[in-house]
Amino acid sequence: MSQAKAKLSRRTLFAGAGTATALAAAATVLPRIVEQEAPLPEAKPAPARGGGYQLTDHVKQYYKTTRI
Repeated sequence: MSQAKAKLSRRTLFAGAGTATALAAAATVLPRIVEQEAPLPEAKPAPARGGGYQLTDHVKQYYKTTRI
C-alpha cells in the first residue's frame, strides 16, 4: 500500500467534509450578525383631544378578515 492511499481513509474524508460544512454554515451566519437593523420611523404624537384612530391598510385588512 502506498502512503498517499493509506492517509486518505474514510475517517479523514468525513472529518474534512464536516469541517467544510461547519465553515460554510459559519460563513452563512456571519453576515447576518454584522448587519444592523434600519431605524424605526418616529411615531406621530397623539392628538391632544383624542381622534388618534387612523384607517390604515393594516386595519382595512383586519376588517376584511372579520367578514362572514
